[in-house]
Amino acid sequence: MNPQPSNGMPYDVDAVRADFPILHQEHHTGVPLIYLDNAASSQKPNQVIDTLDDYYRRYNANVHRGIHKLSEAATFAYEEARIKVKKFINAPSKREIIYTRGTTEGINLVAQTWARANLSEGDVVVSTQMEHHSNIVPWQMLAAEKGVHIRYVPVLPDGTLDLNAYAQILREEPVKLVTVMYVSNVLGTVNPVAQMARQAHDAGALILVDGAQAVPHMPVDVQALDCDFFVFSGHKMIGPTGIGVLYGRRDLLEAMPPWMGGGDMISRVRLEGSTWNELPYKFEAGTPAIAEAIGLGAAVDYLSALGMENIHAHEQAMTVYALDRLAEVPGITLYGPDAEKKGAVATFSMQGIHAHDVAQLLDGQGIAVRAGHHCAQPLHDVLGIPASARASFYLYNTFTEIDALIEGLYKAKTAFTL
Repeated sequence: MNPQPSNGMPYDVDAVRADFPILHQEHHTGVPLIYLDNAASSQKPNQVIDTLDDYYRRYNANVHRGIHKLSEAATFAYEEARIKVKKFINAPSKREIIYTRGTTEGINLVAQTWARANLSEGDVVVSTQMEHHSNIVPWQMLAAEKGVHIRYVPVLPDGTLDLNAYAQILREEPVKLVTVMYVSNVLGTVNPVAQMARQAHDAGALILVDGAQAVPHMPVDVQALDCDFFVFSGHKMIGPTGIGVLYGRRDLLEAMPPWMGGGDMISRVRLEGSTWNELPYKFEAGTPAIAEAIGLGAAVDYLSALGMENIHAHEQAMTVYALDRLAEVPGITLYGPDAEKKGAVATFSMQGIHAHDVAQLLDGQGIAVRAGHHCAQPLHDVLGIPASARASFYLYNTFTEIDALIEGLYKAKTAFTL
């Protein structure tokens, strides 16, 4: 990778693209790939792919349990990745970095441990209308079991949260937990989670932040946010699938019961009972996703070398350009706030054309976008639409690709008016 800037951009995008082999293939015969579905999952650079390959070729072994050379090498790389993640989000300690399978598992871990132990009938969990299903369904399951109530902060017409309604809920209800996404995967809205954390703490509540759409795209400092829990996924930040992170304040994690039982999460096992291992291993039962965690460490190295501030600046320029170009297309409705209040997401609908048809027509032109409800059906109900199309950008996308998207949308309109 040669991230030196060119043409006034924060870094050389062509040099970055050279690191991602999937971007150089034909999507269909004679049609190059334009990948604009990064909010669903990002592509992987050679540096991450090679790291996975190197683990399996040279030191494939289980961690923490062996005293032979392979196990020691695997353990070192696995724990070194945890330290990299700790630094990447500025967590106080690596013991507060819990490996999970992803954002969904991290949220469920908190719901099944902290929430089960601390919430009672009549307590309130505050969520929002824009949440991903992963941050709605676990709390609904808990509510059905324990009689906990869920209150949802409304979304305003401009795609931002109704913070007055949020403050009112905190004043008037027995709120024990606020759980909110940092960046909306549909609207792109960047929520003021630091402010929301202060308000939650003033009301005696904790806050969980879903950072799945934030960590890949902007600098994140969990201490500055003052959040109690923070979750994200590796596959959205050029890392492998099947690996994610739960950050939690150490005092909370120490007090929480384990979620799953098995190897590595125990200190001592007798037939009469067991005692639990220290953090973070208390929450990491069984053989972990070793290669994936090491691959996540390689992804953190890549993003850190490029600079999260640079990545964010590139994506902001892309988003401004994309929204301006999309607004030129007749019959397009854009969803979410203006570019300065959102991440690298452009969600839209086209008059007279279903979102699935839009995506299929674009796919024929080599352009990969997402169509549907994006695991946010309640938000689409609020918007009054059954589905939307979403183009989402990342560190390797270009302005030329946005131009191709616009050209593709004009072709889609033509196809449906013939």
